[in-house]
Amino acid sequence: MTNPTRLEAHGHVRLDPFYWLRERDNPEVHKYLRAENAYLEAVLAHTRPLQERLFEEIKARIQQTDTSVPYRHGPFLYYTRTEDGREYPIHCRRAAPEAAEQVLLDLNELARGHDYFAVSGRVPSPRHDLLAFAADTRGDRVHTIRFKDLASGAMLSDEIPGASGSLAWANDNRTLFYTVVHPTTLRSYRVYRHTLGTDPATDVLVYEEPDPEFALGVWKTKTEAYLLIASHQSVTTEYRFLPADDPTGEPRLFLPRRRGHEYEVEHFGSDFYVRTNDEAVNFRLMRAPVTDTTRERWEEVIPHQPEVLLEGIEVFRDHLVVAERHRGLRRLLIRTWSGRDEHYVTFDEPAYVAWAAENFDLDTTVVRFRYASLTTPTSVFDYDMVARTRTLLKRDEVLGDFDPERYRTERLYATAPDGVEVPISLVYRKDLRKPGGNPLLLYAYGAYGISADPFFNSARLSLLDRGFAYGIAHVRGGEDLGRPWYDDGRLLKKRNSFTDYIACAEHLLRERYAAPGELFGLGASAGGLLLGAVLNLRPEVLRGVVAHVPFVDVLTTMLDETLPLTTSEYDEWGDPRRPEFYQYIRSYSPYDNLAPRPYPHLLVTTGLYDSQVQYWEPAKWVARLRSVQTAERRLLLKTNMVAGHLGASGRYRAYREIALDYAFLLDLAGITA
Repeated sequence: MTNPTRLEAHGHVRLDPFYWLRERDNPEVHKYLRAENAYLEAVLAHTRPLQERLFEEIKARIQQTDTSVPYRHGPFLYYTRTEDGREYPIHCRRAAPEAAEQVLLDLNELARGHDYFAVSGRVPSPRHDLLAFAADTRGDRVHTIRFKDLASGAMLSDEIPGASGSLAWANDNRTLFYTVVHPTTLRSYRVYRHTLGTDPATDVLVYEEPDPEFALGVWKTKTEAYLLIASHQSVTTEYRFLPADDPTGEPRLFLPRRRGHEYEVEHFGSDFYVRTNDEAVNFRLMRAPVTDTTRERWEEVIPHQPEVLLEGIEVFRDHLVVAERHRGLRRLLIRTWSGRDEHYVTFDEPAYVAWAAENFDLDTTVVRFRYASLTTPTSVFDYDMVARTRTLLKRDEVLGDFDPERYRTERLYATAPDGVEVPISLVYRKDLRKPGGNPLLLYAYGAYGISADPFFNSARLSLLDRGFAYGIAHVRGGEDLGRPWYDDGRLLKKRNSFTDYIACAEHLLRERYAAPGELFGLGASAGGLLLGAVLNLRPEVLRGVVAHVPFVDVLTTMLDETLPLTTSEYDEWGDPRRPEFYQYIRSYSPYDNLAPRPYPHLLVTTGLYDSQVQYWEPAKWVARLRSVQTAERRLLLKTNMVAGHLGASGRYRAYREIALDYAFLLDLAGITA
């Protein structure tokens, strides 16, 4: 170890003894990380049979050779299928249900020679004879755009490196708009226009985002009439639009950015439809004529509702589908364009999630949506908006003896220190429920306005069938209860996320859902930050924690403008260049608040090429935890040396990562079979 690095800001000095772990290309750092991996293998060697059993269970529940429900896009039915023994999906299409299959992309073939492989932005051209896609071979979200001629099956010579994966075709079928990332910060900061058959080095710069707090995205409206360029950061957006028939034209500004104003744009008929928080904290829907998008021309379509968050819309010829969130649950409102006839698609379970799926066809009365709950596998429905009937097209099959009636899901509420009620979604196996409580795994995220919805996960059955319960703490920082729920868990109110989690944990213990000494925590990324802060505040509450890619060195990262995401997240965490934010972040940053005390057992994971939470944050955290831990507890770090933020890219590799997590938890709970 080198001498501690001195870090100073606002007259305050921090000494960081593990700062040297940031040297990604230093052979000593690689040696250190591999040694940590070896240590984990040695400590958990006795769980290898259990890990293997869990892996086989997880794999056995999933239909390994399977096909998704085809969806109509233009003249084709598109779908994805998997094959037993192969890591990656195969993307296909047919001209009709009985027509021959055409393989568009076999990711198993494309992934050959790569330890990591993922595809983003898979977009067919307007005539559906070309396919553009972006491939990431390191896990750092830096992609290479490639093109495939779907008539001949040949890959074109055009290749565009350094892209973000955001793509959109112009209507001429030969011009692609795409975004590229900054070479150091990886911020998506430029939109280019590429013409097929030309050298990408000559691509035309369409727009560059000058503000380092903003990133860019580009896509096409559902009507295929306009290309949209969005500049966005945590609480502010700005759009530009361009007719998709005029790719060489100049994009027009929709509405100038104003700090704190968020809006989204969709097109239908002669109007743009705008989801906006202007004078509407939970958003409302407005429309503006395409000929004049100034604020003065906006008209209200759906007013603001203080208790209902308007999350998004889906447009059809005769109907508008509105995604709402009420009391933490998503719901779908169906209304005619006149607004005179509207109704909700209803669901019966106390905790569930429903969302619009692939709906490319404007000229239909059927909306496709997906539904899931903690006990109901993901299900695909077609809903007739006129007849008000739904058709189940497919429910993910869980192989073996799975019976949803064995499990119970509940919606509970814990009271936070400031009196606010915090929802908890809970699931457990009814016949294994113990009067004194069960081992319980409590998950939370609580950041960026991302809600922690109660999705189904067949792998989780390996915990439930061994007597574990599983809970989701819907803490502030997400948008589970509307936009104020997010605002109350960010910036100078971030501590609410941590105290909400502790309140949920104490409620589950007090009500005997969790047995004393048998409560475990799970969090990833910003959820790892939450768990890290909780451990400093109340380390005795949790027996053990699994923290994936945890964002735990908040102060150091937010002071480093060269890192990805830092500048775009000042409105999430605060800008520590300002003293009040420096002191507040310093008060909770998990790495900076470690002190001699008995911390729980910890399994911490990271990826060497993670561009969102750099690998050195969890590595430094574990190293410093070892220096202050006062109890005999497991403290384990697992670094995936060939992946990034999302972990392993192949499905079987992902199963093994889950098996490791579960073996760690089950072993601590004394469950070895």
